[in-house]
Amino acid sequence: MSLPIPIQTAPMEALTASSIPRGPEWQYEPKWDGFRCLAFRDGDRMSMLSKSGQHLERYFPELVSALGALRAKEFVLDGEILILRDHRSDFDALLQRIHPAESRIRRLAAETPATLTVFDILADDRGRDLSKEPLARRRAALEKFAGKYFQSPIQLSPATHDFEEARNWLDHPKGELDGVVAKRMDVPYAAGARDAMVKIKKLRTADCVVGGFRYASKGKVVGSLLLGLYDEQGRLNHVGFTSGIPAAEKRELTKKLESLIEPPGFTGSAPGGPSRWSTRRSDEWKPLKPQLVVEVQFDHVTGHRFRHGTKLLRWRPDKNPKKCTMDQLKR
Repeated sequence: MSLPIPIQTAPMEALTASSIPRGPEWQYEPKWDGFRCLAFRDGDRMSMLSKSGQHLERYFPELVSALGALRAKEFVLDGEILILRDHRSDFDALLQRIHPAESRIRRLAAETPATLTVFDILADDRGRDLSKEPLARRRAALEKFAGKYFQSPIQLSPATHDFEEARNWLDHPKGELDGVVAKRMDVPYAAGARDAMVKIKKLRTADCVVGGFRYASKGKVVGSLLLGLYDEQGRLNHVGFTSGIPAAEKRELTKKLESLIEPPGFTGSAPGGPSRWSTRRSDEWKPLKPQLVVEVQFDHVTGHRFRHGTKLLRWRPDKNPKKCTMDQLKR
C-alpha cells in the first residue's frame, strides 16, 4: 500500500488504572468489549489488522464490504469490532468467527453482523499522515471524516471532556461497554506504547466453589485453583481459575487440598476437553470435594465462564458452597 502508515503499525495501547484521571488534558471514551482493529484502505486494497498483527478480513467479510463502500478511497482508522445482541456486546459470537470454514463465516456474517466502532484516525481521505498530530487535532479530523463518510455498520465512538459523564459510563455501564479509556489530548499517536492512555474497568466479585486444583509446573505445590458455580439443576460447572497464591501459603494449602481430593470435582462442565485453547496440562488437575469457597475478582464473562484468570481476594469459610450459583455472573 502507498499509505503513509505502515501496515505493520501496532495500535496504541493503555495502562490499567484503578480510577479515572482528572484534568483538562484528558479526553474520555467508552472502552468497548470487542476485537481491536486497524483498518487500512488504499483504493481497492483493504486490510484489517488485529492488535497482534493478524489479518481479520476473511473473518469479517461484511466489514470489508462496508469499508469498501465508503466514498473515501484512502484512510487508516483505529477502532473496535463488536457484535451486539439485544444491545449487549457478545464476545463469544466474535470468537465464533475465528473459524476455518468460509461457509460458516459467511453464514455467521449474515446472522450476527459485526460493527466497527472507530475512535481514532491515522491517515485521512487525502492520504495525509495524522499520527504525528496530537489527539485533539486527530479527534477533530475524525469527526469531520465520520460526518462526511460513515454509514452503518461503521460508526463513530463517543468522546467527552466531561469527567462526570465518563464516571457515569463507568458506574452505570451499558451492555456493550467494558469501562472507560482516558487519553492525553496533547500527544501524537504512539504506536505500541502505553504512556499516554489508561483504561479503567468495572471489576466485579463472585464467591466460587473450589472444585479442583492444578499443581505448579515446578515443585509439587498448588499452582492454581479451579473455580465452580452451581446451575439451576444443581450441577457444579467449571467457570475458570485463580492463581496468585502467596508462596508462603502454598505448602500448607497443598496439604489441605490433597486431603480433599475426591472425584468428580465438577458435576457439570469440567476442565479440559477439546478446545483450541487447550494445552497438555489442561487435563492434569485434581478433583476436590465441594467444601471450600473463595471470593474472586473478575472483569469479563464469556459463555458462562471467566474470560481471564481471576484475582483471589479471600477465603470464605462462612459461605455455604451450595449458595455459590451461576446468577453471580449476570450483569
